[in-house]
Amino acid sequence: MDNTQLAELLMGIAKAQAAVIDAIERAQPGFRNNHVVPMLTTAANVRAAVPRIQDLPARILLRMQGRAAFDVAQIQQDLEAAFASHGAPPGASAEPGANLSPAAIRAAARVPGAVPTAAAPAPRPAAPGENLDFSAKP
Repeated sequence: MDNTQLAELLMGIAKAQAAVIDAIERAQPGFRNNHVVPMLTTAANVRAAVPRIQDLPARILLRMQGRAAFDVAQIQQDLEAAFASHGAPPGASAEPGANLSPAAIRAAARVPGAVPTAAAPAPRPAAPGENLDFSAKP
């Protein structure tokens, strides 16, 4: 299955889900804006700059809730971008442990025999005037 076929499949699934949402919206006006869109926004992880592959179905359905026309070519571009990045932010290293948070590095250092894969963060430099001594001199 290539990206075009996968994009068409995702578009078809999103159309079916949008039809269910439209039916509920007709029965209960306001359902889409009050319930569906906020939940889809959370599920789509829209604050992430680079979408993960698992975010794409919710993002597609969220876009279908708007009035803009949506095409398979756009879904295919989103798929290719997600497959290329594998969910890693731009500029992130491809090494498995290179993007560890400082907390993960400290946790790995506490485990006996574990070797942290990334260097420990450098200590914070002293701010100007931070090491002044105002105690009385004899």
